[in-house]
Amino acid sequence: MNRENARKAPRPLDRARMEELALAYVARFSTSAAKLEDYLKRKLRERGWDGDGPAPVRATVERYVELGYIDDAAFAASRTGSLLRRGYGARRIGQALHAAGIDEETREQVRAGLAEQRQAALACARKRRLGPFGAPVGDRSAREKQVAAMLRAGHPLDSARFLVDAPSVEAAEIWAECTEED
Repeated sequence: MNRENARKAPRPLDRARMEELALAYVARFSTSAAKLEDYLKRKLRERGWDGDGPAPVRATVERYVELGYIDDAAFAASRTGSLLRRGYGARRIGQALHAAGIDEETREQVRAGLAEQRQAALACARKRRLGPFGAPVGDRSAREKQVAAMLRAGHPLDSARFLVDAPSVEAAEIWAECTEED
């Protein structure tokens, strides 16, 4: 093996190196406490620990939360808004927040209202050219595929059906503006 292909094994982490990794991670990425903890644990598995006692992963994460470097509520609100604008429904947003380690109470606080959910469904249909935003659907199979695409995006069945069957773009937009249950 020549020198160019040989990679030096990374040095095991100590308290200072772990602190540098954590700070670089929160500076670069919008993250949750659980994601930072997972990242530090992964780095410890990859590189090992060279400090005194057990690695202070949880203490580091808690300190970053206290310092305000990590705010799970702000992360959840930001992520929810981003996913809504991209056309994802409440179910998919909840799954994404759960995967990021956001607790149920915080997920409930940032849950989108009916108007926001309808606007997201409209954005999804528009983006994927479903219902009135695409070519007319002639057969049942094509309609079912469009409904399935809306369901995979996390929208409720009734919203998916309405948008796929909407008679016009204007009708879909009026439906999305309505904030009360039909």
